[in-house]
Amino acid sequence: MRGDVLLAILGMAAITYLCRAGGYAVLRAIRPPPFVEAWLRNLPGPLFAAYVSIAFSALGWIGVPAMVAVILVQWRTRSLSGAILAGVAAIWGLQWLIGGF
Repeated sequence: MRGDVLLAILGMAAITYLCRAGGYAVLRAIRPPPFVEAWLRNLPGPLFAAYVSIAFSALGWIGVPAMVAVILVQWRTRSLSGAILAGVAAIWGLQWLIGGF
C-alpha cells in the first residue's frame, strides 16, 4: 500500500474517532434538554430510512417489495441488521426469479 493512501486512511480514522469521542465528552459534561435527548435517541431510524429509500429507488419496481420486506422486519423485530438482511435477501430473490443476475 502506498504511504500517502495509508496516511489518508489513518487520518480519516483519527478524525472519526475524535468526532465520536468529542460527542461523548460533550454529552457527559452537559445535560442536553429532553427534546435533544429524544432527537438523538430516535435519529438512527430516519437515517436508515433515508439510505434505504435512495437505494431502493435506484432498483425500480424490484425495490418496492424489498422495501416492504425491510419495513415489516424492522417493525416486527426492531432489528436493524435483520431488516438489512431481509432487504438484501428480497432483492437477491426477486432478481434471481426474473433472471436479473
